[in-house]
Amino acid sequence: MYRPQIKVTDCSIRDGGLMNNHQFSLEFVRKVYKALSDAHVDYIELGYRNSRKMFSPEEYGPWKFCEDEDILSVIDGIESNAKIAVMADVGRVDMDDIKPASESPVDMIRTAVYVKDIDKAIYMSNEFHDKGYETSINIMAISRDQGPELDEAINQIEKECKCDVVYLVDSFGSLYQENIQHLMERFKKVIKSKELGFHGHNNQQLAFSNTIEAIIQDANRLDGTIFGIGRAAGNCHLELLLGFLKNPKYNLSPILDLIAKEFLLLKNDIEWGYTIPYAITGMRNEHPRSAMALRKSEDKDNYSQFYEKLINSKMD
Repeated sequence: MYRPQIKVTDCSIRDGGLMNNHQFSLEFVRKVYKALSDAHVDYIELGYRNSRKMFSPEEYGPWKFCEDEDILSVIDGIESNAKIAVMADVGRVDMDDIKPASESPVDMIRTAVYVKDIDKAIYMSNEFHDKGYETSINIMAISRDQGPELDEAINQIEKECKCDVVYLVDSFGSLYQENIQHLMERFKKVIKSKELGFHGHNNQQLAFSNTIEAIIQDANRLDGTIFGIGRAAGNCHLELLLGFLKNPKYNLSPILDLIAKEFLLLKNDIEWGYTIPYAITGMRNEHPRSAMALRKSEDKDNYSQFYEKLINSKMD
């Protein structure tokens, strides 16, 4: 599908960092940035802009904080038209640390929020906007928050927020295509002054097809990751998405080369992607933290026991 207004954000380092405490080396991040730049991806999200007062730099790598100096080290000497994005979690950012956009290599700050904290997200996003950044609000765990509170949040974003984009985030990989259609229609009835985007997780191997459905429903901002790297089951595969879009500006070859040279080896050190425990949490509309814990245990392949335990815990 060729629609020139569509813009793609790669989240490989940010979402993938959730599987290794953001401990990617500078050399690796530069390789990723170079490949994505050569592929002409529109935005490259390098990590979180979280406060060092809240998270220990001894436990987490630099992409948990994405300080300007580290970003400049990544992009130094690499020709690129891609814009740099970072993610800001509600409640985890020291707003005084955010410089004006004119003084930073960052182009876009994406605010991640649950529906219950939408007031805080709007405040943050507006402040980022006033400092000169492109902005988005990414509504997480939307599969869990589809009641009247969601409608209130959508209306509040449209009326009060200066953000450029509103993302629907299938955090648990539990949504199906009909859910995407329904949610997009619900958003489009209210959101008139901003673009809509979608970020999918692959617990049930539906991240790519759900992204296609979001495109059909007029989403113009799309997220993907190289070889699907990301928390737990990972995300929509960037290589599939770029192939589907048929936009001649995108060049798939650098991504394929990077997968062959770096990501196949990385899979030996970090587990991500579809597994049965992640599928089970997706079916159950659960956060994958319990499945992630299982995958680190000696009992990691006892699928039926995990399934029964998850069901029984909900019945208690």
